Amino acid sequence: MALFWKKKDESQEVAITLPEHIAFIMDGNGRWAKKRGLPRKFGHREGAKTFRKITQYCKDIGIRNVSFYAFSTENWKRPKDEVDAIIELFREYVVDVRNYIGKDVRVLFLGDKTIFDDDLQKKMNDLERDTGDRRGMTMLLAINYGGRDDIVHAARILAQKVKDGEINPEDITEDMFTPNLYTLDVPDVDLMIRPSGEQRTSNFLIWQSAYAELYFTNVLWPDFSSDDLDKAIEEFSNRSRRFGGV
Repeated sequence: MALFWKKKDESQEVAITLPEHIAFIMDGNGRWAKKRGLPRKFGHREGAKTFRKITQYCKDIGIRNVSFYAFSTENWKRPKDEVDAIIELFREYVVDVRNYIGKDVRVLFLGDKTIFDDDLQKKMNDLERDTGDRRGMTMLLAINYGGRDDIVHAARILAQKVKDGEINPEDITEDMFTPNLYTLDVPDVDLMIRPSGEQRTSNFLIWQSAYAELYFTNVLWPDFSSDDLDKAIEEFSNRSRRFGGV
């Protein structure tokens, strides 16, 4: 893992171990708006601004992989005007993202795209194709995503291969399973961050986060800053990760 040099005081810098993959659960947008007497959809627009700032900051300090939980398979249960606002923001993102991600960022969308209209699916697929050979940073945006659905999706792919006689059931291993997840070749999550005060992972990257360090903060996502991220990374750097060893 890479190191990030952070100024401790005027005369000293400290080396902080960077996670290779950070996952963000972008929570608290609705509550941010409610605290200000605004409709929840305004919170999502502010949250989108934070998403861009944090993406850029991760790129600047050398994080290789970042995942964002934008919209889950369960979020369709929310009020229609809020759902419509989130999808509209997503449409804007897919069009505008090329203007600010830079020439070395690969974009992957996690989740079942087929629920979206053909035009939006094409834009998503085109963006993945056009950025597919970039290796500076990989940015993953989970929309219509659920961790359990991700596992079922991979299981169906392997089941079809068994049915077609390509593999035997006893041949299936974790190493064979992982590349069939939506995250493809992206390494497992090292650090999962959830703002807003909630302390659960809400079905996000549950296979990929089996050994992730979890970091919870009361800051609402629209207020989450680079300083807040620095605190999370410093906490990560100070933890002992044994992966079941001693």
